[in-house]
Amino acid sequence: MKKLTVLSIIAASLILTGCGESSTGAEAKASSEKAPVAQEAKAEKTMKCGEGKCGGNKKSAATEAKEAAAVAVSKATEAVKEKVEEVKAKASDAIDSAKTAVASATTAAKEAVAKVTAPDGKAIFAKCAGCHGADGKTKALGKSEIIAGQAEADLEKKITEYKAGTRNTKGMGALMKGQVGGLSDAEVKAVATYISGL
Repeated sequence: MKKLTVLSIIAASLILTGCGESSTGAEAKASSEKAPVAQEAKAEKTMKCGEGKCGGNKKSAATEAKEAAAVAVSKATEAVKEKVEEVKAKASDAIDSAKTAVASATTAAKEAVAKVTAPDGKAIFAKCAGCHGADGKTKALGKSEIIAGQAEADLEKKITEYKAGTRNTKGMGALMKGQVGGLSDAEVKAVATYISGL
């Protein structure tokens, strides 16, 4: 019975569709001709929607702009970080070069000041030459020992003792105190260095 009902419905629908010239038949025919075109358009629309080009999956212009701005900001931030690191490296190199230059200039300046301010042992010895001879190989007043070539440390000690008045070899203490009493420690060292080299 069920089969008979189904067959009857199918036969009735064929009869109704079979009338090709009726208004319902023409509409059905037009509808059936348009169906493939509509299906193609729907498929194309579905493809575009899948690509984010239609309403359902499409991003709003504001969202797209926000995402593009975020990407641009990220790229700009990375570029700025790279430039900052590059500038830091160059600044560090420049600072190191400047420190080296300053240290070198400071050393040169100290050496120059030392040369200018260091006592000249030869000039100091000039007032000693009258008794000890220009080459330091004369016995002063025929009493003292020859001072040329003595060890620098020994000469410095002896001159310092004469200066303090604690040395009086062969009665020369008072005379020598008068000669070396006004010398500074640096001048004593300079003259001792000069005499030891004679």
